[in-house]
Amino acid sequence: MDWKVFVATFGAVFFAELADKTQLVGIGMAAKTGKPISVWLGSVGAYIIVTVISVFLGAIMAKFIRPEMIRYIGASLFICIGVLMLLKVI
Repeated sequence: MDWKVFVATFGAVFFAELADKTQLVGIGMAAKTGKPISVWLGSVGAYIIVTVISVFLGAIMAKFIRPEMIRYIGASLFICIGVLMLLKVI
């Protein structure tokens, strides 16, 4: 295991996910249902699946596209989605 990659990935994901919409969903679901263990298990399961998909897509894309382009494409999509949300299109 490459611990530098592990720590860098952990730090990036941990800080990116602080106070995001998925945490708000978890808070709301736990408060509404009163079943925090079920909410936690559902959240962890969903996040595992999303992470597996994103890692595999990243590995496949890296074979065809330079990492810098993946970063620019991701940033551009993030900005476009933000603008669409501001305009209340999505």
